[in-house]
Amino acid sequence: MVRLLILLLLLPLSISAYAVPLNKIEAMLPAGSQLALSVLDANSGSSILSVDEDILLPPASTQKVVTALAASLYLPKNFAFETSVEQAGKDIVFTFSGDPTLTRKDLKLLVGALKAKGIKRIRGDVWLDGTVFSGYERAVGWPWDILGVCYSAPSSAVALERNCVQGSIYSEKGRQKTRVFVPEHQPVQVSTDALVVTKTEQEASLCDLELHYDNNNQYQLGGCLQQRSKPLPLKFAVQNPQKYVEDVLAAELKTAAIRLEGSIRVGFPKGNRTFLAKHSSDTRDALLKIMLKRSDNLLADNLLKTMGHRYFGKAGTFANGAAAVKAILQEKAGLDLTYAVMVDGSGLSRNNRMTASQLMNVMQYVYENPSLGVLAMLPVSGVDGTLKYRSSVRHAPLKQRLSAKTGSLYGSYNLAGVLKNEQGKDILVVQLVTNYHIPKSDDRPANVASPITQFERELYQALLTSSLTMR
Repeated sequence: MVRLLILLLLLPLSISAYAVPLNKIEAMLPAGSQLALSVLDANSGSSILSVDEDILLPPASTQKVVTALAASLYLPKNFAFETSVEQAGKDIVFTFSGDPTLTRKDLKLLVGALKAKGIKRIRGDVWLDGTVFSGYERAVGWPWDILGVCYSAPSSAVALERNCVQGSIYSEKGRQKTRVFVPEHQPVQVSTDALVVTKTEQEASLCDLELHYDNNNQYQLGGCLQQRSKPLPLKFAVQNPQKYVEDVLAAELKTAAIRLEGSIRVGFPKGNRTFLAKHSSDTRDALLKIMLKRSDNLLADNLLKTMGHRYFGKAGTFANGAAAVKAILQEKAGLDLTYAVMVDGSGLSRNNRMTASQLMNVMQYVYENPSLGVLAMLPVSGVDGTLKYRSSVRHAPLKQRLSAKTGSLYGSYNLAGVLKNEQGKDILVVQLVTNYHIPKSDDRPANVASPITQFERELYQALLTSSLTMR
């Protein structure tokens, strides 16, 4: 009798007293937000929870998991981006393959290889051959207002140092105008007319820092910037990668005392070529790990174009790259993404659309095939990548329990990954939150977490303790 009473007392506590209804957690999001959610038992594949999982929404950078899976299935394990130097008659040809990780030091070593071959004078031209890619260097749906910053650097075959230049802007107290700094060796021009203002002045004038640029890698800062005790770091997306590499290469040839009688040109000469030197990037898995951990957009888009180039046997583009990814996943993994809208590999385009169900199918395949290595490349909560400092999951009890790819765009906050619950079971989760907007009148205290942070913290803690219920 006593034993039965104990059981009756325990059952309500484990089932109802600790149950957390999803609608209570969802109510933490601002009015007008939309949630799509898919939660599965990783081992059985059975659904634990689903909300609007078949509605097409912006995947943002969770789309990189799709790109990574296709690359791991299609590109050979020893794949690497290669940058080579060849001789064609009197001309020298630098052939680029879209390596975002190529550095100025690497280019300097290739120039040094010319000197080592006894080439002290180039009687013809130097060519930059980037014909492995063609078409747009920015995907349809990339907003114009972010094209000047490095996370939307152009996806080009002729690429150097991630097509990104770093600098800083100063807004010291007592100065009327800001001043800007960019290292002298960078072949870009940056100027500023931006005013130094107080917080009150900025709020009253609704004036923000603006960036203007042209195709000659010239940048102009305007608008206003609040007074700061320390400089504000800046990262400029190189607007014309070909011109940037031309300028860098001209400087390196001069430093190496190699005389160029012709000019540096984009394209390639006719005739046979003789191999001189080559630089190779890291191999496939190392590149994919960087892409997923750092959410590297340029790497994702150049891998997409590379797959388009190899799959269709023609110059890689955003269009044939996206088509190749869909075809590869269908042929090699049985994953049907026919009705997904994919226009790039990074998820940066506002035109991309995927459902939570489609992303879950991809995550299931990634989980069930750990030998591909993609699962181990995902950021880990509170440890590394884009989850290292994500407030909702970086602290105990969620620290180290969630491995997931994040995705953020204007109004979108997404996650796709695997959570190990307190029972030691793996739970697959795809979260798509869109139309998330906090009113400007929000007077939330500084020590109170944002709505998305509160929502994610409660959601994943409830999944951790297996206490989440639909209602």
